[in-house]
Amino acid sequence: MFSRTGVRIRNAVHYFVRNISAGTTGGVVVPTEVASSRLLFDKTYVNGEWVSAKNGAIFEVTNPANNKVIGSVPDMNAEDTENAVQVAYKTFYTWRETTAKERCNILRKWFNLIIENQHVLGMILTAENGKPLAEGIGEVGYAASFVEWFSEEGRRVYGDILQSPAKSKKLMTFKQPVGVAGLITPWNFPSAMLTRKACPAIAAGCTVVVKPAEDTPYSALALCQLAEEAGLPKGVLNVVTCSRQNAAEVGRVLCESPFVAKISFTGSTTTGKLLLRQAASTVKRVSMELGGNAPFIVFDSADVDQAVTGTMVSKFRCSGQTCVCANRIFVQESVHDAYVKRLTEVMESQLKVGNGFDEGITQGPLINAKAVEKVHAMVTDARNLGATVVMGGNPHALGGTFYEPTLLTGINKDMKVSQEEIFGPVAAIYKFKTEEEVISVANSSKSGLAGYFYSRDIAQIWRVAEKLEVGMVGVNEDGMVSP
Repeated sequence: MFSRTGVRIRNAVHYFVRNISAGTTGGVVVPTEVASSRLLFDKTYVNGEWVSAKNGAIFEVTNPANNKVIGSVPDMNAEDTENAVQVAYKTFYTWRETTAKERCNILRKWFNLIIENQHVLGMILTAENGKPLAEGIGEVGYAASFVEWFSEEGRRVYGDILQSPAKSKKLMTFKQPVGVAGLITPWNFPSAMLTRKACPAIAAGCTVVVKPAEDTPYSALALCQLAEEAGLPKGVLNVVTCSRQNAAEVGRVLCESPFVAKISFTGSTTTGKLLLRQAASTVKRVSMELGGNAPFIVFDSADVDQAVTGTMVSKFRCSGQTCVCANRIFVQESVHDAYVKRLTEVMESQLKVGNGFDEGITQGPLINAKAVEKVHAMVTDARNLGATVVMGGNPHALGGTFYEPTLLTGINKDMKVSQEEIFGPVAAIYKFKTEEEVISVANSSKSGLAGYFYSRDIAQIWRVAEKLEVGMVGVNEDGMVSP
C-alpha cells in the first residue's frame, strides 16, 4: 500500500483553546468535560506545533444536533497546505531511516493513549458529528484497533528472494516507504478513517498530511495530541484544517504536488473522480473508497428475525450515513410481509431520535441541512412514484437536521432511492420472486462497494456470494469493518 513495490500491509484497507461552550443537554454544544479537555484545540497541527493559518483565517464548527457553534479552527489554504507538505517531505528522509520496531513501538503507545482517553474522544466525536455517544465511544475503539493492528503488522513487511535466470545473479525484492501520503478523511467516521489511513503509512515509514472533513476537525486534532505524547516525531503527522470554501484548493495541492507520493481518499464518487484526474498529473499512487449502493437481500430460506436484526445494524448505524449501509433491501415475496411487519415493530421500539448526548438515543441528526433536504427529496420522489410509507417519511418534529426513521415498501428501479446513495435513516424495501431476478437487479448498480444477504441454504450461499458484483460480501452478517 505504501511501498515502491506495492506492499500492502495486511488489511490496509484499500491498498492503504478552549473557546468552547457548555451547558444543559437540551442546548448543549459540548459537555463541560469536553470543553475543559486538554484534547480540544482551536489550532491545527503541523511540524509538531499548534499553528494558525498564515492569513489568520478561521471557520466555525457546529454541533449538528442544534446548529450551535462548538468553536473555530484555522481555515488553511493552498499556501498553508504546501508548507505542511514540505514539512512532511523533509521529515520523511529521517523518519524512513527508523526501524520498523521503533515505529511500531510508538504506534503501540499511541494505541494505549487512545484507549485511556476513549470516553473523552467519543464525546468530542459526538459533539461535532452528532452520532449517539455510545457510537462515538465505539468508533474511538474501532479507530484504536487500526493503531494496534499496524503497530504489529508494521514489523512484518517482508521482501522476497526470486529464482534468477542467470547463474551469476541473485534476485531480491524489498519494500521501501514511498514518501509523503496525502490523506483526505470523511466526516462520518472522523477518528477511525484517520487511523486506518495514517497508521499503515506511518508504520511503513511514510509521513502524512491529513485533511479532515470540515464538519469534524476536532477528532483529528485530538488524535494528534495523543500521537505526540506517544513519541511520534515532529513532521510525521500533519493536519490541514479548512472550510468547505477552501477544500478544493487544499485537495488540489495534495493531489498535484510533486512532493506527495500517495493519495488516500474516502468520500463521494464525484469528488473521487476529480481527485483522480488531479493526481494523474503526477502519476500518484491512489487508494479510494467511494460511494455505495449496497444490496441487502433476504431470501425465503433466511431466518427473518436474524435478517431484521442485521437490517437494523446495517441500515441505521450512524443514522444511515455510512458508505456500506444497506441501501436497497430486497425481500423474497414469500417472507416479505413477515419481514416488513417485524422490521416495523423493531424500528418503532428501538429507534429513538435526539441529541447524541441524551441517554437512550440511538439515532442522532444528519450532518447538515443539505443532507436532510436530499433525503426528504428522495423519500418524496419514491412516494410520488407509488411507494408506500409504512412509517416516518418526514423531517423529525425536533426540527433542525433530524429526520424520522423511515420505512418504504413498493420500491422499484425508477425511484431515486434505487439509483442513488440515500445516506439517511430510510429503509427502502423491494419485493422479488427469484434468485436470478434479484442478482440481476442487485448487480445493476454502478457502485460495488458492499453487499449483504441472508439465507440458510448452503448451496445458495455459495452461488450468491460469488455472483454479487461487490468488493465485500456479508453472508448472514450485519456489518462490515468499513465506513
